[in-house]
Amino acid sequence: MSTPTSKPLSNKTLRLAFMGTPDFAVPSLLALAGAGHEIAAVYSQPPRPAGRGHKPRPSPVQAAAESRGWPVRTPASLKGEDAGRDFAALEIDAAVVVAYGLLLPKAILEAPRLGCFNVHASLLPRWRGAAPIQRAILAGDRMAGVSIMRMDEGLDTGPVVLSESLEIGPETTAGELHDALAERGARLLVQALEGVAAGRLEALAQPSDGVTYAAKIDRAESRIDWARPASEIHRQVRAFAPFPGAWFEAKGERVKLLAAEVVEGAGAGAGPGIILDDSLTIACGPGALRALRVQRAGKAPMTAQELLRGFTLPPGTRLP
Repeated sequence: MSTPTSKPLSNKTLRLAFMGTPDFAVPSLLALAGAGHEIAAVYSQPPRPAGRGHKPRPSPVQAAAESRGWPVRTPASLKGEDAGRDFAALEIDAAVVVAYGLLLPKAILEAPRLGCFNVHASLLPRWRGAAPIQRAILAGDRMAGVSIMRMDEGLDTGPVVLSESLEIGPETTAGELHDALAERGARLLVQALEGVAAGRLEALAQPSDGVTYAAKIDRAESRIDWARPASEIHRQVRAFAPFPGAWFEAKGERVKLLAAEVVEGAGAGAGPGIILDDSLTIACGPGALRALRVQRAGKAPMTAQELLRGFTLPPGTRLP
């Protein structure tokens, strides 16, 4: 998605601010540095309590930046004159935003010479918003992708410089798609920034049709309802693997279903939630799903057969 512009800029090292927080953003940060661009500052969400001791833990982006000696800023907000003044003082060519988690005020968006660019894990305008990877799998999309967008004040509404598609396989999980799109996005980002800076690429407005929104995942969505079709539950399992994990209740305990397969021709005549055999095949409405990999609370992931050795669930048991 690109067209040439008429006034090329000189091809040179770019001075950049990078704004990101989770693992998804790290490949983009490293790709920019690896391409020889100057990282003037790295912005990330403030450290959050984590682990058993609930000690503040830096984000993956902050940890990656500090290990390489890049200056890191972790403001709780970018609103206010001080934040805008500090950002403008960087005198950067562009800012790159990858799953940062904070809204960028107009003053921030307008400060860089070339603008602010976002790596978004969807083929815009489909799946604007917070959870494009999970929503694409839940919806049964056959294609996903990544877009490099010049940001404006809307929610992922800015014009797109480059995009690249990726097939979603019938067993692809959110974790696998996350990693693949993070790497592709990093590569595409370098191409897009250098193309814009040299005048070879310009951002094109998103089409007005095909817009969908990827709402943030609510933890309540991860509970399995066996009355749903097996194919839908299978997508739910894949969309929430590895986190937060689709789950069901058995013997008063929460069990995560990390991997499963649809069993054709099974489950007919049985009520939803009925365990059909000794392989932990469960009737759905309609169809049936066979558990492959599960995890009990506080335990390591295990196969369904390993679970059944010490956690009796005989055929005929009805799961809530």
